[in-house]
Amino acid sequence: MSQVTMTVNGKQMSGDAEGRTLLSQFLRETLGLTGTHVGCDTSQCGACVVHVDGVAVKSCTMLAMEADGADVSTIEGQAAADGTLNALQQAFQDHHGLQCGFCTPGMIMSAADLLKANPKPTEAEVRHHLEGNICRCTGYHNIVKAIMAASGQDVSSIAAE
Repeated sequence: MSQVTMTVNGKQMSGDAEGRTLLSQFLRETLGLTGTHVGCDTSQCGACVVHVDGVAVKSCTMLAMEADGADVSTIEGQAAADGTLNALQQAFQDHHGLQCGFCTPGMIMSAADLLKANPKPTEAEVRHHLEGNICRCTGYHNIVKAIMAASGQDVSSIAAE
């Protein structure tokens, strides 16, 4: 076991991890941050997306030790301290971009990464960026609308597929 220390959502946190401990497992089991979901363990579904040093990563494919000393952001760190949802989270709620909610943390973290790099993406760019995230409930239409609404764009012209 080794001590792993990282800044998670603005707070320094530490815990013991074996060399084979995945970042997703460390966040959930050691640090108690269960908002990061694990759906496939093969990096196919995107439910485990977090930001490490400002870059979106699938935490089921990264070892916790690789994040030692890093700045990690999870879904728990997206809302304000008082629980007020950020613009992206609010847009997901307003535009029904979630159903069962299992994929939602990864979708929001992936979308936040997109909006950071491209504040006004087209519908096609949003859909392309989400190719690494799987949702089995929504059909993506409302997720795309939510992301575009969070970017301040008019979503009335987005047609259902």
